Amino acid sequence: MALKKKPVTGMKDILPAEMQVRDYVMKQIRETYDGFGFQSIETPCVEHIENLTSKQGGDNEKLIFKVMKRGDKLNLDAAQTENDLVDSGLRYDLTVPLSRYYSNHAAELPTPFKSLQMGSVWRADRPQKGRFRQFVQCDIDILGDPSRLAEIELILATTTLLGKIGFKGYTVRINDRNILKGMAASCGFSEESYDQVFIILDKMDKIGMDGVAKELVEAGYDEDNVKKYLALFEQVTPDAKGVRSLKTLLDGSMDPEQAENLAAMIDSVSQISKSQFHIVFDPTLVRGMSYYTGTIFEIQVEGFPGSVGGGGRYDKMIGKFTGMDTPACGFSIGFERIITILMDEGFTVPGKEEKLAILIEKGVSDEVMNHAVTEAMNKREKGSVVLVAQMNKNKKFQKENLEKEGYNQFKEYYKDALK
Repeated sequence: MALKKKPVTGMKDILPAEMQVRDYVMKQIRETYDGFGFQSIETPCVEHIENLTSKQGGDNEKLIFKVMKRGDKLNLDAAQTENDLVDSGLRYDLTVPLSRYYSNHAAELPTPFKSLQMGSVWRADRPQKGRFRQFVQCDIDILGDPSRLAEIELILATTTLLGKIGFKGYTVRINDRNILKGMAASCGFSEESYDQVFIILDKMDKIGMDGVAKELVEAGYDEDNVKKYLALFEQVTPDAKGVRSLKTLLDGSMDPEQAENLAAMIDSVSQISKSQFHIVFDPTLVRGMSYYTGTIFEIQVEGFPGSVGGGGRYDKMIGKFTGMDTPACGFSIGFERIITILMDEGFTVPGKEEKLAILIEKGVSDEVMNHAVTEAMNKREKGSVVLVAQMNKNKKFQKENLEKEGYNQFKEYYKDALK
């Protein structure tokens, strides 16, 4: 049977030109987040299956790459269900592993703990542009801070990073799960119906207000309640003033302090940030993860479908490991989507250093070859990037390919170079 050249569906090989962009963005991420006091950590790519299927990851729990038991633990004859065959799986995000990590090491970590984690995650998803089955996530999280300072720092750090790699004019959409619940409660929806109502509401950007109304009625909800509910969204402006108006509109259905907290957050980010972006209150923003308990946010770049970053507050997750709730909030950038946008735009790494390619004609003497390699070594000691390679017959094509890899200077050695 012939071996297959192409990677597994949903995964990809990365060519040198893209790798240069990825390395540059990774460097900017580390430098920017280090400047905000985030500390790098690492967790294993394989997690306990119980942690991954704890009903906190929403639809992602249906997309787990499961790992079979090994050795004596694997008993195929006695297995009756899939669960009898597996004991772990590849992580589908970095938040569940972080919560386990913090639960295991809290006594060794500062409070609050500002975490930076970058690594691959895996989801058995349907591949499409900017979406893969193996992809890199870059998360910053603040654990142990219940105040809005955590959200403010996360938004400022993320938008500062995006500004450094050339993004501007994008939108940070922000909402609060408590506001979502308050709006639904004030219009007569029962708490048991929230999940279904929010799933339908989350389609607003695809099917519009009329489409959401139709689906809610078809799902069996009272038509008057639906009309009242959707009318609320039209009354609220997409800014801090709109959030504060909910204190009156949702009187009795939501703690007014929750609205004030979100409004103050928007005000602070707007006043402090030096990056070029818009922060807007979006009462239709839901986010699918069931572990979110408060603030939620997403980043929207014009012309790109879906979000290129998102996150929120998840104050209950760590408590599932320890029995004691710990305030937690995080923001993840869509690394692969950002790379896709940059590559589509023909992004080149700024301020690239001199990259010299020394090409040596075939058949040169040892003296000529040694002279060329010695020159390369001397330049490398001074910090230059120098490639030494044998000259191809089609030298023009060879140099064109090297230019694509960032080589901007060339030197050629021929048989008579030292004569």
